[in-house]
Amino acid sequence: MSDAASARPGPRNLITDVPGLKVGQAGDAAARTGVTVILPDARAVCACDVRGGGPGTRETDALAPENLVDAVDAVVLSGGSVYGLAAADGVAAWLGAEGRGFVVSTAPGVPPSPVVPAAILYDLANGGNKAWGLDPPYRALGAAAAKGAGADFALGTHGAGYGAMAGALKGGTGSASVVTADGLTVGAVAAVNSFGSVVAGDGRTFWAAPFEIGAEFGGLGPAGLWARADDWGLAKANPQIRANTTIACVAVDAALTPAQARRVAMMAQDGLARAIRPVHAPFDGDAVFALSTAARPLPDPAPFAVARIGALAADCLARAVARAVYEAAAWPGVRSWSGPA
Repeated sequence: MSDAASARPGPRNLITDVPGLKVGQAGDAAARTGVTVILPDARAVCACDVRGGGPGTRETDALAPENLVDAVDAVVLSGGSVYGLAAADGVAAWLGAEGRGFVVSTAPGVPPSPVVPAAILYDLANGGNKAWGLDPPYRALGAAAAKGAGADFALGTHGAGYGAMAGALKGGTGSASVVTADGLTVGAVAAVNSFGSVVAGDGRTFWAAPFEIGAEFGGLGPAGLWARADDWGLAKANPQIRANTTIACVAVDAALTPAQARRVAMMAQDGLARAIRPVHAPFDGDAVFALSTAARPLPDPAPFAVARIGALAADCLARAVARAVYEAAAWPGVRSWSGPA
């Protein structure tokens, strides 16, 4: 068996298989929305790549390699469109109360400044109760998700993907991981609210089928893959501006510089292209974060190692997208992959 063939999912097949990471989730069933928080045990190098034409983000400019910030304290994925950006406020407040964050001054009484980049998706028109007036739930959801972070978390209709739609199917939150023969661990988590379809023309076979490991999203194989020009299958028929987004985070245990993490984030975007058709449209808000927990050194030669990690991250992200939809539960009037509404 080759080294490539011996690569396998981690014990949980979740992004938390990457040493040094926890994930927390919180949801509001009445509002049909939720939040996912990726929480490193220690401040972690992070980068972001945005490809969608209608993104909603927080603090992504601060992650540029030439800027001051060289690590983050958490990454937040949230439903709620512009309201959902407040989830990062709740996470920052919780981190600050825990004494975690970027230390600007060691003078008494000066709190740390947690660095919490975030991205949001649009789930405001999914039938939930959004009559929250001056008190949207996202700050509280963010704090609750951070406080409850751990190694295990639920997929499908949970977290940031709680209220999501993936084309004509119920969307959700998905995750996947891979451990290579020489011990690299790479993982991904995605909240899938795409305009494009995650399944091929047969309506069942996931575009990500060639990358499936075992039967993690049905085990149908790639035999049903086919597409016709200008036929988008189960994509959303009438996209709305800012209503369609896949937001994600990939992670690796190898030590990366901010510039290397940026390259991994860029390469990981190809996982969305492998799993969703079409993607990165003018009305999508697609954004991918890349985290490095630095639990192990980057193998030599570094450029090849970065390329390898980026390729692994893209494959993991494609699998995470499919798992999000595969695990999602139907709602009244909303069809899931596993059955009718």
